[in-house]
Amino acid sequence: MIIDKYVYTFSPDNSPIIEIEKGDSVVFKTIDCFSNQIYSDEQLISDVNYDKLNPSTGPVYIRNAEVGDIVVVNIVDISVSDHGVVSSLPEIGPLSDRCDLKTKIIRIEENIAYFNDLELSINPMIGVIGLAPQERSIPTGFPGKHGGNMDCKIITKGSTVYLPVNTPGGLLQIGDLHAVMGDGEVCGTGLEVAGKVTVKIDLIKQFEIKWPIVETNDKWYVITSASDYAIALKHASEVMQKLLEDAYGWDKTDVYLYMSLQGDVEICQGCKPCSVDLVLRLGIPKVNSKKRLIWSE
Repeated sequence: MIIDKYVYTFSPDNSPIIEIEKGDSVVFKTIDCFSNQIYSDEQLISDVNYDKLNPSTGPVYIRNAEVGDIVVVNIVDISVSDHGVVSSLPEIGPLSDRCDLKTKIIRIEENIAYFNDLELSINPMIGVIGLAPQERSIPTGFPGKHGGNMDCKIITKGSTVYLPVNTPGGLLQIGDLHAVMGDGEVCGTGLEVAGKVTVKIDLIKQFEIKWPIVETNDKWYVITSASDYAIALKHASEVMQKLLEDAYGWDKTDVYLYMSLQGDVEICQGCKPCSVDLVLRLGIPKVNSKKRLIWSE
């Protein structure tokens, strides 16, 4: 099934487009973070309607998803259009005072993005993915415990995203695809593209996580956000510590020592100054199939 309705908030009040069962697959058709408002190099970010930034497709209601469960999003495939947009933004990023506002339309052909005289291999990723928060509405341009605008380049084909359920049905939304993006996204945009995301949905009953988790082929990551790096790191470290305690059977201090030996802290979204919180991920390598940080009964 393919869905293509766009919303601009994560909210328990958003009406679902469809209802699905555990095990179902869904294709999310997305538009770019500018709602496809930019179509030439002459247009600047100042020309667009800011109320239509960071659209996400959805929401999707997952039957039997209840508060305290985890919605599991297996990313089967991501396809992107034949062009994308990168733009500098006013008063966002460390060099905004030294650079002009500028837009570049970038051609994409056979998995290559053509930037000036360089050929960049694309790695399509999902910038916005999440469930509804418990009560208030949160704009799709902002991250949080519900997921949202995490701008994390490891959320790509083959990854699995674990999201805590805050409201019945979960209400999954996906959008803001990037064909190319560096960690930190320093100017505030990646190569923003329209496209399609194919996912298969699973459900884990009564397994508490406080922040989104991402599983890749070789690592587990906790993704957190805050206005301050130290606070975001504290959140991620606490979640990872608890997961490792339960999976490995070690005490808190041994886990802490191990995290310092094997844990990698990476910045997903860090284009400061910016009103959007800094987003980081804390990753731990997989050691064997028996030591899973998240499991189902």
